[in-house]
Amino acid sequence: MGLTWAATGAMLAGVMPRPLRIEYAGAMYHVMARGNQGRAIFGDDRDRRRFLETLGEACDKTGWRIHAWVLMGNHYHLLTETPEPNLVAGMKWLQGVYTQRYNGRHQVCGHLFQGRYKAVPVEASKAGYLEAVSTYIHLNPVRAGLVKAGRQKLKDYRWSSYPWYVSRSGGGPAWLERERVMGALRLEPEDRRGYEACLEGRALELGLKAGRMELEEQWKALRRGWYVGGEGFGSRLRGQMERLLRGCRRESHSGGAKVEHGEQAAGRLLGQGLAWLGMAEEDLARPPKVSPEKAALARWLRERTTVSLRWLGERLRMGHYTNASGGTRKMSVGGLRRFRKARAQLQLLEKKEMTK
Repeated sequence: MGLTWAATGAMLAGVMPRPLRIEYAGAMYHVMARGNQGRAIFGDDRDRRRFLETLGEACDKTGWRIHAWVLMGNHYHLLTETPEPNLVAGMKWLQGVYTQRYNGRHQVCGHLFQGRYKAVPVEASKAGYLEAVSTYIHLNPVRAGLVKAGRQKLKDYRWSSYPWYVSRSGGGPAWLERERVMGALRLEPEDRRGYEACLEGRALELGLKAGRMELEEQWKALRRGWYVGGEGFGSRLRGQMERLLRGCRRESHSGGAKVEHGEQAAGRLLGQGLAWLGMAEEDLARPPKVSPEKAALARWLRERTTVSLRWLGERLRMGHYTNASGGTRKMSVGGLRRFRKARAQLQLLEKKEMTK
């Protein structure tokens, strides 16, 4: 399975002091995060649009595929696939950047999200588990009373991936993938009416006391378990975790060297950027520590990957890591012109790569 370990606690003999951070290529997760002290994380539709924009940027940086999502008042749910083992780095970027944008707009400070987000591995190779999680996510507005079963359509709730599943015009964000969820229900990707009939039927069940009790019983594991899948899937996760805990240092939580869109991707992009600017790796060691070209490279790499400022500072030979984020503040007018020129060149490189 090729798991990487990103946990601060251990999971041995069924004991899990804190939520696991299990990362492996091709993993599927049910991700959920709540507002600090139960407070709202979206003040209005503008905040919701901004969160979705930020999620799209996170997907571009990490390669994530989102199979279902819903934004509620004080929490959100995602069904996230990570083709590469980078859940931790991507979530750190997503929640950190959205918090900055939210706080900046509303002129507040402090934590927006409550503690650690929850990320439960899902056995996506078995259709039933994928169906259960995606249905739970899409029916959240009914469970919360935001959609009245029998009187309103589920697709009337805008802030969910469900309307894009049933829209006749198709469309939707480029990072939303519908095929696997539809396949889990044995539906063709274009069978929007079939999916709508299935989910609207489930919504009606939630409106009935007996149906709601039955569905809530089925969903207990989604809210309380540390994985969603069969016993064999849980055993494989447990076995991999035990081996990793025996073989890894306790401080090796992030597995960053194995994250493709982190240090490996940044290293590859750095080589391309240097060549495009007519520079070589050796040029980075020459003074000054904060040249316009280095500052432009640092900005470019921060926009396209999830690497830390410390990594950028060390790799670009910029001295203190803070120079990787604020290197333009003390530049002369001539330096700023060179910085903008290098930025424009790197943006041309990005456009060239996208048209290949």
